Amino acid sequence: MLQAQVIVGTPPQAAPHVPVAIVGAGACGLVAAITLRDAGIDCVLLERDAQPSGSTALSSGFIPAPATTMQRDAGINDSPEQFAKDIQAKAHDTAAPQLVKAYSEAIGPAIDVLCAQHAIEFIVLDGFLYPGHSVRRMHAVPEKTGAALVAQLERAALAAGADILCDAQVTELWMEQFGDQQHITGVSYTRPDGSVEHLRCDALLLACNGFGGNAAMVAELLPDMKDALFAGHKGNDGSAIAWGRALGARTADLQGYQGHGSWAVPQGALISWALMMEGGVQLNAHGQRFHDETQGYSEAAVHVLAQPGGVAWNVFDDEILKLARTFPDFCEAEAAGAVKVCAGLPALAALIGCNTIDLGAARAGNNWATGLFETQNGALSATQSYSDGRAFKRQLAAPFYAIKVTGALFHTQGGLDIDAQCRVLREDGSAFANLLAAGGAARGVSGNAVWGYLSGNGLLSAVAGGAIAAKTMANLLKEAV
Repeated sequence: MLQAQVIVGTPPQAAPHVPVAIVGAGACGLVAAITLRDAGIDCVLLERDAQPSGSTALSSGFIPAPATTMQRDAGINDSPEQFAKDIQAKAHDTAAPQLVKAYSEAIGPAIDVLCAQHAIEFIVLDGFLYPGHSVRRMHAVPEKTGAALVAQLERAALAAGADILCDAQVTELWMEQFGDQQHITGVSYTRPDGSVEHLRCDALLLACNGFGGNAAMVAELLPDMKDALFAGHKGNDGSAIAWGRALGARTADLQGYQGHGSWAVPQGALISWALMMEGGVQLNAHGQRFHDETQGYSEAAVHVLAQPGGVAWNVFDDEILKLARTFPDFCEAEAAGAVKVCAGLPALAALIGCNTIDLGAARAGNNWATGLFETQNGALSATQSYSDGRAFKRQLAAPFYAIKVTGALFHTQGGLDIDAQCRVLREDGSAFANLLAAGGAARGVSGNAVWGYLSGNGLLSAVAGGAIAAKTMANLLKEAV
C-alpha cells in the first residue's frame, strides 16, 4: 500500500546526517552514487528490497549511448546529435527537448567513465538494430542481463565508498520552508520489522520508481493498460508522484509508458524483440499478421492486447533462433518450455488453432488486406514491402519456432517534471532548491504516448539522469560551503 507522505519540519537531531540521500538503488541511484563519490561527496542509497534490483534488474540491461570508446573501437560513427534525432523521431518531436539534449550528451561520457574508472566492461551489441536506432549503440555488460548490470554497478558503488542501506523503504520526506524556498531536510524509512528510522540530508535524489505497479494510478493515468499484465518491479508504486503532488511539484508525460508486446505466457518471461527485427513475425489466433513489428516493442503491447484473447505468437526460424540463443533471458524461457517447434505450416496452424497461416494480413484503413505472403516449398515468402509498411529481407524456412506472448506494461515514462539539471520543478516552473529526480521517478524522453518509447529509453534516463543529478548536487553542495 502506498504510504508516501511529506512532513513539515526536520528529522530528529539525533538522526544521522549525510550530504546526499538517494531513494532507490537501481541503475539511476547507483550511477548517481558512483558519480558523487568520484567528486568526493558522501551519500547513502536507501533501497526498499533486500538487495539492489528495481526495474533495471528485470530489464535486458541494454543502454543506448553514442560516441563511446566502445563504438569508436568498433568503427561505428555516431554522435549525440544523431542520437537526439532518433529519440525525437520515435517520439514524433514530443519528447522534452531539454532532456533529450542533456541525456544524449551525457550518456556516452557516463558509460566511458564506468568502463575506464570503475572496471565495468561494456560491449556494443552486434548483428541487428533495435527499432528506431539508426546505428548500433546498445551497450551491455557481457552477460547481457539487467541483473548483471545492477551487480556491476553495485560493486562499483561500494568500491567507490558509497553506503547502501537495504530493507529500507522510504515512506516520508521532511521539508522546511525557508522564505519562498522549500528545502528537503531528510527522510524516514521503514524496516522489515516495522520500525521507523530517520536520516537528515542536504540534498535528496528520487531515483526510486514509476507507477506501473500502482493499479489505481494506472487506471487513472493509463486507462488503456488498466487490465494489462504488469511485468515490472513491485517497487513501482508511484511514491515519487505522491510526494510530488504533496509538495506542489509539476508532473509531465504521465501518459507515456513502455509496454512490451513479447511477454511469454504462461512462462512469464521477456522475449527479445531482436527476433522480430531480424525477420520474425507476430500472428494472431487467425494465423494473420496484424501490425508492422519493426515499429517498436512498446506500441506492440497495445496491438497484441487488441487481438483475440489478448495474445499472439512470435514465429521465427533456425537462423533467428541462433541469434535468440545469444540472449540469456531467451535461453531461460526456452528451458522453461516457451519455444514450440513446428515442422511446417500445417503444424504451425495446428499449434495456433487456426485453419491456415496468412502472414500477409496487414491493416489497410479499417479493412484487412490478406494474401500478401505466398508459401513456396514450405517457406514463408518475404520478398517485398507490404501494406503495413514492413519490408522483409528473406524467407522464413521450416522448421518454424513459435512462442505464445501477450502485451505487458513494463514501466512508466512520465513522472515529476525536471529541468536539464534534473531539478524537480514546481507548478510555476521554478526549481526546488535541493530536490532532484531521475530515472523512473521523473519524466523521460518518450513523450506522452506508448509509441514514443525508443528502445533503451528507460536505462538512458536512469544512467544519464543519475550522472547529471549527481553533478548538480555536487555543485549545489560546493556552493553551500
